[in-house]
Amino acid sequence: MTAAAAARQILTRLTEVMASRLHAQGKLDQVVEIIGECLSSEVCSIYLLREGMLELFATRGLNQSAVHVTRMAIGEGLTGAIAQKVETLNLAEAKAHPDFQYRPETGEEKFHSFAGVPIVYRERAVGVLCVQHVEPRRYEEVEIEALQTTAMVLSELIANAELVDEEEARGLTAEQTGPQTVSGLTLVKGLGSGFAVYHQPRVEITQVMAEDTEAERQRVYRAFARMREQIDGLAGQAEFGVGGEHEEVLETYKMFAYDEGWSRRINEAIDSGLTAEAAIERVQQHTRMRMREIDDPLLAERMHDLEDLSNRLLRIVSGQLGTAASQGLRRDTILIARNLGPAELLEYDRRRLKGVILEEGSLTAHVVIVARAMNVPVLGRAKSLRGVIREGDEVLLDANAGHAIIRPLPQVAEAFQTRFAKSREKQAAYASLRDVEPFTRCGTRIQVMMNAGLRDDMSALAMTGADGVGLFRTEFQFLVSATLPQRERQTRLYRDVLDAAGDKPVIFRTVDIGGDKSVPYLAAGSGEHDENPAMGWRALRLALEREGLMKAQARSLLEAAAGRSLYVMFPMVSEPWEFDDAKAVFDEQLAFLRAKKRLLPERIHFGAMLEVPALAEVLDHLLPRLSFLSIGTNDLTQFLFAADRANPKLAERYDWLSPSIMRFLKRVMQTSIGSGVDVGVCGEMGGRRLEALALLGIGYRRLSITPAAVGPIKELIRKVDLDEITTAMNGWLSDPGLNLRYELALWADERGIEYD
Repeated sequence: MTAAAAARQILTRLTEVMASRLHAQGKLDQVVEIIGECLSSEVCSIYLLREGMLELFATRGLNQSAVHVTRMAIGEGLTGAIAQKVETLNLAEAKAHPDFQYRPETGEEKFHSFAGVPIVYRERAVGVLCVQHVEPRRYEEVEIEALQTTAMVLSELIANAELVDEEEARGLTAEQTGPQTVSGLTLVKGLGSGFAVYHQPRVEITQVMAEDTEAERQRVYRAFARMREQIDGLAGQAEFGVGGEHEEVLETYKMFAYDEGWSRRINEAIDSGLTAEAAIERVQQHTRMRMREIDDPLLAERMHDLEDLSNRLLRIVSGQLGTAASQGLRRDTILIARNLGPAELLEYDRRRLKGVILEEGSLTAHVVIVARAMNVPVLGRAKSLRGVIREGDEVLLDANAGHAIIRPLPQVAEAFQTRFAKSREKQAAYASLRDVEPFTRCGTRIQVMMNAGLRDDMSALAMTGADGVGLFRTEFQFLVSATLPQRERQTRLYRDVLDAAGDKPVIFRTVDIGGDKSVPYLAAGSGEHDENPAMGWRALRLALEREGLMKAQARSLLEAAAGRSLYVMFPMVSEPWEFDDAKAVFDEQLAFLRAKKRLLPERIHFGAMLEVPALAEVLDHLLPRLSFLSIGTNDLTQFLFAADRANPKLAERYDWLSPSIMRFLKRVMQTSIGSGVDVGVCGEMGGRRLEALALLGIGYRRLSITPAAVGPIKELIRKVDLDEITTAMNGWLSDPGLNLRYELALWADERGIEYD
């Protein structure tokens, strides 16, 4: 008899038992009889977890008086070892095993052979199903697989009959129910508290036994085909990382997706009478058991990839494709995910989303930029979250310190909330500065502008009292869209943004996509396999090549700004001719609209972003053609240091307050003196108080920063005397051997100026 046939024989009889009106205990009593008969086993017993102990619930062959009397701890005896390790035991001589424990009340002294399988619910062992024989023998693989399939059915019965409580059904140890700390990389600073919600909820299997085997098989075939299409389509996306890592993961995924052995095992499980969902889970349980035996970290990681793929297949076959966003957030939430795209994050209710924890993620990921704009703290590079965080767990996220506390003790939660309250008080104090103009102590007006990228971001303009939008990232519309945004859609967005800004300026940066900001509908041509995507075929380079893309955006901006002033900024300009070519596209569209007698912008101001260090060497040639210049400190820093900020080892290695960067920025400012060109900084650097202080000291008078930073920077400006900080910065930069961050912090402390 095959494994499938043996399991089917058992399942056919179990179906009748499950459908009967017997109470749960009666069903268990019948189950052990059926298994014993089908496997010709003298003993069949079921142990279930109750009050932290494994209790004998039903038996055929052992003393009936031992039922609900014999109890053992997790890890105690053979049965306890199976539950603890969530693994199968198959022994010809049970007494020879080091974990064997004799229980005289059971009458099991005459039995020699022993086989046991864990009863698994939600990836945790909640019981054990075991068989015994008088004669010493190892059980056939057929018998073991039949037992494993039966254990799946039992898990459904146990869950439906509530034979174990919810905590025990989840198999939670003291370690898993008590406080835990998860560490990671700070991606977006901030504090947040709420309850854990997984972005991709685990698929709950509601039906284990199949009514039509062939129909289940066809469901699996269709799911496999769809999953393989998805995996093949991932090649042009950066969902799993970039560069070599991305390729490696994809190849592993493809290997598993097309593995005949995997699909064959699922088919065999269906043959035994399981539904498609139960069959996938049954095979995956077997894989998890194997994973626990793997010492090789690389191989273990590959097994995790298979787990990920199994979950994907489960979601497809069950039709449960939606994320937690589609179900809606019912309370304050900390979102847990492997990774997120910007569009996925935007689907969540901002009022209830209090933080995000990612297993992956990098400082330059698109989702981080969006989260920063939403003022949502993000912790990335946090490993093995499923094993630590349960759905609904209370989470205190301290992204400032780079950790989260799971299931905190009351006193810890109270201390956190006190800290949080102080943080909110500070925010309220900053909010009170909304209508206060940022003048320094010496009477100099500093422009404090905000960065944005979405229509919804514009509400922050009135809330913060920023002087305008110093950087509107037009690529966000491209990144969150499934298809290329049509010209009419772009025009509508830009017009809405200008309407929301009123008489305040908005600097629109032309689209910065390609390279590390790939979009699935727009292949990056020769740059699609960039080894260094941040320095690859992106931004203005790509836009000038794809003239239609830039023409459409130029027309949209010109039409949206009809009757108003328009500020346009070109990203990643490396040489003056690139600026000239980009401006020529706008001039051409302007001439077209003029010929059509369309209403035009009152005035157009063209500017450039200085992100590529090479541009600083020809700035004297470019300045006469510019209305303004913005320094993009994020990209500039990584180019100056040849350091990819997405690499966690390099993310915090190079300091913004390094003399190298500060001297470079000072030289750019000095080059622009007398040109009449407004020079400012846009990027994260200007939103940090100590860094902003240094920028003021080397001559910068316009900062464009995240909305959350506007209040703190305004407050800082009002405490600064520019002559003092300029003199101090000149002195420090003349001696690059000094620790500039330390010196600046000491200087600020002496004057009662708070910093990060």
